[in-house]
Amino acid sequence: MSKRHLAITMGDPAGIGPEIIVKSCVRLRDRLSSGDLKLLIIGSRRAFDQASRQLAAGLDVPAVKADDAAWPNLSFLQADAESDQIAPGVLSADGGRFAYKAVEHGVRLSLSGRVGGIVTAPLNKEALNKAGYHYPGHTEMLAELTGVRGSVMLLAHGNMRVSHVSTHVALADVPSRLTPQRLRLVIDLTHKALLGLGIARPKIAVAALNPHGGEGGLFGRQDIDVSQPTIEKAIADGLDVIGPVPGDTVFVKLRAGQYDAVVAMYHDQGHIPVKLLGFEVDPKTGKWQELSGVNITLGLPIIRTSVDHGTAFDIAGKGIANERSMIEAIEYAERLAG
Repeated sequence: MSKRHLAITMGDPAGIGPEIIVKSCVRLRDRLSSGDLKLLIIGSRRAFDQASRQLAAGLDVPAVKADDAAWPNLSFLQADAESDQIAPGVLSADGGRFAYKAVEHGVRLSLSGRVGGIVTAPLNKEALNKAGYHYPGHTEMLAELTGVRGSVMLLAHGNMRVSHVSTHVALADVPSRLTPQRLRLVIDLTHKALLGLGIARPKIAVAALNPHGGEGGLFGRQDIDVSQPTIEKAIADGLDVIGPVPGDTVFVKLRAGQYDAVVAMYHDQGHIPVKLLGFEVDPKTGKWQELSGVNITLGLPIIRTSVDHGTAFDIAGKGIANERSMIEAIEYAERLAG
């Protein structure tokens, strides 16, 4: 059976999505030419062509329709009607509209089996909401579009793989989100994802919510009353799970290879260590040199990976965005689809 295309959704056309997609296609040109990799880009053709001209990419990317019988190895699907209002670095409702429509097309094609999964470039949450699509981000949007409740965000950079019990909620609401059902779902989906990545016997650590795991209840009882019994039940069911491990040491142990993944309790607990390692900074200028890392949504009926950075409106249209995270996201989607 020949490989299916991966859908690459452009995100907000006013951000760096068009540029990192073009740069990725240039770097992957040989694989695309041979058919070892097949990509369907979905978004604003105007923004894509503008980035291609600026970068002198020399890409041949024919336009296709969703219901065409066959697509070239590298193809472009227009997400929606173009607008003159979308300019690099300028937030607009039209940018949010394109971001949503691209994902909507990608989900539909993935659910129907036409594509093997979707890889998303960044969107801007304010632009998305200005366009009338009221989601905190991609994860929640994808859950609704696929009819799923209980999806899970997993960040990956090298051997740093971190899934999250809660993400886009106020810190004050985090303890109530830690339930036995939610924690077990995150553990199970993390285990399944690690198997899909070729890890035969995944070892998962659960981070403590409270300092020192609650210090015997002195700093809170969630780790004792919720996490510990849930972990013990997962172990009894045959999973290799340890914890709760204090949050100030669990990620050091993950980086050392003692675990294959960590279940973090909330957004910043999991994001900070992964991004600290994935964002490389020039010590002389203080500017980013590399942006590495992948965001994977677990629990969906489709495969979805994403870059682990934002739209970067401040550098959009300047030709200096780094495509490393996009290429890593494509590679992760390939592995999971395989």
